[in-house]
Amino acid sequence: MFLRSRITLLGILLTGCTLAQAQPKTYTRADTLRGAINRERVWWNVLKYDITVKPDYNTKTTSGSNIITYKVLSARHSPLMQVDLQEPLNIDSILLDGKKKLKYTRDGNAWHVTVGKQAAKTEHKLAVYFSGTPKEGVRPPWVGGWTFAKDSLNRPWMTVTCQGLGASVWYPCKDHQSDEPDKGASLTMIVPDTLVAVANGRLQSHTKNNDGTATYKWAVVNPINNYDIIPYIGKYVNFSEVYKGEKGKLDLNYWVLDYNLPKAKTYMPFEVKHMLKAFEHWFGPYPFYEDGYKLIDAPHTGMEHQSAVAYGNWYKPGYRQRDASGTGLGMKWDFIIVHESGHEWFGNNITSNDLADMWIHESFTNYSETLYVDYRFGVDAGNDYNFGIRNGIQNKTPIIPPYNVNAQGSGDMYPKGGNMLQTIRHSINNDVLFRDIMRGLNKQFYHKTVTAAQIQNYISGRAKFDYKKVFQQYLTTTQIPNLELQYNVDSKILRYRYTNCIPGFNLPLVLKDKTNQIKLSPTTEWKTITVGNNHELLKPENIVKMYYITTS
Repeated sequence: MFLRSRITLLGILLTGCTLAQAQPKTYTRADTLRGAINRERVWWNVLKYDITVKPDYNTKTTSGSNIITYKVLSARHSPLMQVDLQEPLNIDSILLDGKKKLKYTRDGNAWHVTVGKQAAKTEHKLAVYFSGTPKEGVRPPWVGGWTFAKDSLNRPWMTVTCQGLGASVWYPCKDHQSDEPDKGASLTMIVPDTLVAVANGRLQSHTKNNDGTATYKWAVVNPINNYDIIPYIGKYVNFSEVYKGEKGKLDLNYWVLDYNLPKAKTYMPFEVKHMLKAFEHWFGPYPFYEDGYKLIDAPHTGMEHQSAVAYGNWYKPGYRQRDASGTGLGMKWDFIIVHESGHEWFGNNITSNDLADMWIHESFTNYSETLYVDYRFGVDAGNDYNFGIRNGIQNKTPIIPPYNVNAQGSGDMYPKGGNMLQTIRHSINNDVLFRDIMRGLNKQFYHKTVTAAQIQNYISGRAKFDYKKVFQQYLTTTQIPNLELQYNVDSKILRYRYTNCIPGFNLPLVLKDKTNQIKLSPTTEWKTITVGNNHELLKPENIVKMYYITTS
């Protein structure tokens, strides 16, 4: 997702959300219920979601159900199961295994369902029926919910955005990133038969009913983030092609509003193929060949919905004709197609267990922009782009907030996180190895949810250097490390150390040009090295362009 801090950089007015970020937050019981794996969540594992929804455009109400197939992990478990559904939606009834009606109580947005004791390793189906007037997206996708919009011809256009806010804003589920449905999900939409309904994965069926409605059922076979399961309803038409990728034939589908078809056919495939070529090079095969890849017109800027990427970038390069880097490089490609598709690898394939580690999604995907520019326009262009987006870093609050309370960290997870990864790449000083690490992450954690420690340990292990303090510096503080340099021209000896950093900060530096290089291993203690005639490599402007540090 392209969040608020990036929009500030692009000159779009930021609301009070950023100001609120700077104030310490008091977390409530509701935050813990949402953000923690408590005793009512820990004992069961989601296997599949089968969601049905019927939105009413005129009344802005919805009704439907979610059949949650789950597996019992332990015989010694709470007799209660927490199901999440946000106000003002209501649960109407709950059935266990298609026959037993269950009792439940409401606790804000959490519902405590009495399921009793169930044997370990058994599988069950919990059918949760719901209805009501859901939250509307105030400023989608940043303040999400249902969107009941109109296209430019004044026809109904509906969708949902819910990252961070949570999928429970529109359907009942286990609303925690750590538990994805292992066997995928289906979404059945009952809509006016004058409209077309699109969702993740592949179309399973399309039925015209006898009451002026039609039913569309879509499904994915891969695990999926619950906030990625999304309906798109409007006057859509489709065109498709096949891309020959690393894993074989990948189906590409484009679902666009009918009047956008001519420009979509000439614009979208070109941008998508460049994106896939670059990202499969850096990250390995697209992670969801079985479900295909789709771009879908959306009434907002865009979102990374798995195998069904939302697109609202006006069929023009940049981010709505703006360049986050200020270099002009961002105007040579479509930001939304590149950024939101980058999430297919980081966010959708690799998902953080806790929302607090959303930097795993956003820092890597921000950095995917740099790697895209690098692949398509050259290494120097990638360096320039990455350095340019540094202007969006605010350093007001740390990137990682408290865990287990559904807290989302600073928007610096985008440009600062991307610069952190570029810093680590230059520190490793081996692009063959670095590319192998990026690909290895997507192979090692294929279709998995992860902790920050797992990602950091993998990178450190492959790089053969412990970057734990480096991650800690950039993710948990707002300090920009300063490299203090003292060079003696006569003796050609350099004294150096880090200041303005955490104890133990030890980022290695490789300073080089086309013919020479100096390797430094700074810590917070003074060190010395003889640099000979290579003192030109010590120019501050060269150092800070490659590494997110200051010099003095």
